[in-house]
Amino acid sequence: MPLHIADLLARPDLNLSVTYDVPSRLLARTVEAATVSDLPAPGKWLQGGELLMTIGLLLPREPGACRAYVRDVAEGGAACLALGLGQGLPYQEAPEPLVRAAEEAGLPLLTVPDEVPFIAVTKAVFDARADEQRAALHRAFATQRRLTAAAAGDGLRPMLEEWTAATGVGAAVLDPLGRLLAAGERETSPPLGEARELIERVAARGLRGSASSTAAGRQLEVQPLGARRLRGLLLLTGRPDDAARSVVPGLVSLLSLELERRHLRDEPERRRRSALLSELLADEEPSGARARDLLASAGLTAERVRGVVVETVGDQGHGAPSAPSESAAHDMAADLALAMPGGLVRVAGGVIEAVVGEDLDIRDVLGRFAPRCPAGIGPATAPEAVRVSLRQATGLLAVSRAGGAPAEARQSEASRLLLDLGDRRTLHGYADTVLGPLDLADNGEELIATLAAWLETGGAWDATSRRLGVHRHTVRNRLDKAMDLTGRRLDDPDDRFDLWLATRIRRGGTPPGP
Repeated sequence: MPLHIADLLARPDLNLSVTYDVPSRLLARTVEAATVSDLPAPGKWLQGGELLMTIGLLLPREPGACRAYVRDVAEGGAACLALGLGQGLPYQEAPEPLVRAAEEAGLPLLTVPDEVPFIAVTKAVFDARADEQRAALHRAFATQRRLTAAAAGDGLRPMLEEWTAATGVGAAVLDPLGRLLAAGERETSPPLGEARELIERVAARGLRGSASSTAAGRQLEVQPLGARRLRGLLLLTGRPDDAARSVVPGLVSLLSLELERRHLRDEPERRRRSALLSELLADEEPSGARARDLLASAGLTAERVRGVVVETVGDQGHGAPSAPSESAAHDMAADLALAMPGGLVRVAGGVIEAVVGEDLDIRDVLGRFAPRCPAGIGPATAPEAVRVSLRQATGLLAVSRAGGAPAEARQSEASRLLLDLGDRRTLHGYADTVLGPLDLADNGEELIATLAAWLETGGAWDATSRRLGVHRHTVRNRLDKAMDLTGRRLDDPDDRFDLWLATRIRRGGTPPGP
C-alpha cells in the first residue's frame, strides 16, 4: 500500500504532530520520498510527493515572506512540510506566520520533536516505500503465475479473465482487423467504438509499437500481439498500477504465444480452402450451381465475386522491399485469408491468388496486409466466370508494378497511363486484361477481329460487315457477345477507348520474351 501522511503520524516512534487542523483529504496524500533542505526557495529542487524537512535556519519571519516560502514549496510538489524543533535549534515551536501560510496554501505542516532526528524520519519513509515495492513485486509474481496457469488452459479468455480479476483492468484481444476474439469482462463489453482510431493506428504499424489515449474518462491502451507478424491486438481499459504494469509484457507474450498456436491450428483449414479454390479454377467451364456451391462451402455467398492477384515482396514494413520468398508468400496469404470472408486464397506460380466478394473493400485489405506489393484486381463476375476475373487481375500486375498501386479492371485512367508508359510488356499485359475474356471464349479470335474492325471503322456497321464479308446482323451478334463477356459497353467512351487501345496493342505484335 502507498505511504500516506496519516501513516507517518500514526507511528509512535516518530511522534510527529500537525500544527493546525489538517483536513483528512490532505493527510491522505502519498509520500514518495523524504528530503532535508534549509534553502529559502527549495521548490525547484523537488520532484513531487516529498516530505520536506527543515530546521528553519533561513525561514523568513514576515507573514508575506512566509506565504512566498510556503507557495514555493507547494508549487514544487511537496506532499507536506515538517519543521524540526528542539534545544539549540531556531524554533521550539512552529511560528504563527508559517502555520497560517501553510493552512492558507493547503500544505500540511508537521513538527518533528527534538528527540527524533531527521534521519529517523527519512529511514521510516524509505522503509515504507521499500515495503510497498516488495508488495507490488509479490503481486506481480502472483499475477504472472495466475496468467501462466491460465495459459495452460484452452483459449484466450482464461488469461484475460485472470488478468482482469487480478488487476481490475479490462482486457480484450482483437484480430488484426479489430474484430473481437475474446474479452476478460463478463458483464461489460470492451469499448471498441471509442478505441477504433487507436486500434487502427497500432494495426497499421504492425509489431512496431503500442499506443494509449483517454476516452470518456477511461485510459485505453493497445498493444500488438504476435511473434514475426501481427496476429492480433490487446486492448486494455483502465489504468494499471505499478504491479500490473510490470506484468503487461508477460501478458503480451502469453497472448502472442496463444495466437501463434491458433495460427498453426488453422493451417489445415487454410489448406482446405486453398484446395477448394484450385478445384474451382481447374474446371474450365464450371456450372453456376457448382461454382456457387464450392464458394458457399467456404462461407463465401456473394452473388458476384472478383479475382485478386498479389505479388509478394520481402521485408514488409521494415525497410526497402527485397526479393520475394516462399515463406513470405504463405505468411501474406494467411493474413489475406483472415481478412477475406471465405478465405479462398492460394499461392500459385509465385503469386497469391484470391477470390473475394464484390462488396469487400479489397483496396483497404491490400493496403493493410500487402502494402507496396503489386496487385491486380479483376472485375466483378458471376462465380462460374471467376477464372476470367483472375486472368484479368494477372494482366494488371505489370500496370500495378509500374504505377506503384493496386490496379483495378475498369479504371478509366488505365489506358491513359499505359499510353504514357510505353513499355511493351506492360502494354501487352493491359491488352490481356481487357481482351482476356474473349481469349477464353469459343471463336475468341473471331470476336476480337470483329471488335477491332468495328472500332477502326468508327462504329460503322455496314463498313464493318463489308470489311469482314459477313452480314451486319452477324457483326451485331458478335459484338453483343463480346460485350457480355468483357462487361464493357460500346456506348461508353472510356470502354470504347480501352477496347480500341487493347486491339491496337494486339495488332502491333507479340510481347517481348523475358
